[in-house]
Amino acid sequence: MAKQIPFDEIVKKAEHYKKDMTRFLRDMVAIPSESCDEKRVIHRIKEEMEKVGFDKVDIDPMGNILGYIGHGPHLIAMDAHIDTVGIGNIKNWEFDPYEGMENDEIIGGRGTSDQEGGMASMVYAGKIIKDLGLEDQYTLLVTGTVQEEDCDGLCWQYIIEQDKIRPEFVVSTEPTDCQIYRGQRGRMEIRIDVPGISCHGSAPERGDNAIFKMGPILGELQELSKRLATDDFLGQGTLTVSEIFYTSPSRCAVADSCAVSIDRRLTWGETWEGALEEIRALPAVKAAKGVVSMYTYERASWTGLVYPTECYFPTWKVEEDHFTVKTLDRAYRGLFNKEPVVDKWTFSTNGVSIMGRHGIPVIGFGPGKEPEAHAPNEKTWKDHLVTCAAMYAAIPLSYMAEMKK
Repeated sequence: MAKQIPFDEIVKKAEHYKKDMTRFLRDMVAIPSESCDEKRVIHRIKEEMEKVGFDKVDIDPMGNILGYIGHGPHLIAMDAHIDTVGIGNIKNWEFDPYEGMENDEIIGGRGTSDQEGGMASMVYAGKIIKDLGLEDQYTLLVTGTVQEEDCDGLCWQYIIEQDKIRPEFVVSTEPTDCQIYRGQRGRMEIRIDVPGISCHGSAPERGDNAIFKMGPILGELQELSKRLATDDFLGQGTLTVSEIFYTSPSRCAVADSCAVSIDRRLTWGETWEGALEEIRALPAVKAAKGVVSMYTYERASWTGLVYPTECYFPTWKVEEDHFTVKTLDRAYRGLFNKEPVVDKWTFSTNGVSIMGRHGIPVIGFGPGKEPEAHAPNEKTWKDHLVTCAAMYAAIPLSYMAEMKK
């Protein structure tokens, strides 16, 4: 028989742990944890998981932390990547990004929204579940994953393919402003290389200027970006040139190579093969004998493990009537007695591997707001931590109830 969900008690417990979540989040923020340098924050999370009574806590060979609550037959996972981007220009910050700040409503610091706030709420959701004895029908896996900012989804490729862990569904705690998110566009990292021949700059006609040859390509890329496919829910695919490189013997010589990086966002129905071919088909690319390729990622994690992958991050979405949406809708209405907002992410998440590559359903619900990600003066809201902790504690039993229907 499905266990009744004690919604009122869950909300009271979540509010009770607001100060603990705030303290824990500020502790994580105080530890710089850019991609591939997450060791200290992983061990701080391990300490907190053990303190609140997780049944098992492991760190896998890649360096992801895996905390378990319960011993039931249904495995449900919740994920937060705990690496952050850098701080950028410190002059743009009004407070120290690692010391952070707080007042009655907000917590400031690098990683508060993107996305260590999700980890704080998940850990204390585990505490609520243990306090109220809600865990006998399922096993909840709480993951703190690494290298997401560098290579979104690589951590979950490893968890699924090498750790051999396959949950029934996953809640991503990336920032959603406490709304339910059910999809995102995919992305690719593409490179175009154009060859040239150097010569003395005083007689440029003797050479073949690779930078000049790249010029028409840039114009055609800009035009291509205006006619990409569109999806009613996820919106239009996008394309932007993000980097440019060249080689030349000196400032007094003709450039003998030029390359650009392209950030390509893929909407529903677009493929990585198609995205490469539409660039290869551009007249200027053909005229310049440009080589179009996809980047690969081969950077070592903080443990030293290298798990190479191509830089393709698939599009994914779940439908409006999917069981994941119904599960979170049930939990949200029961806890807060109002209708949730259902939307999508603009940016990319670990869902690109979980569902995009491996077909495990993903749904999003997280503290903080998407525009805070990677921005100076990043912040999150204390009430968001409370709302999300309550949701994360209620979701597993809401899922069990949904499956009984």
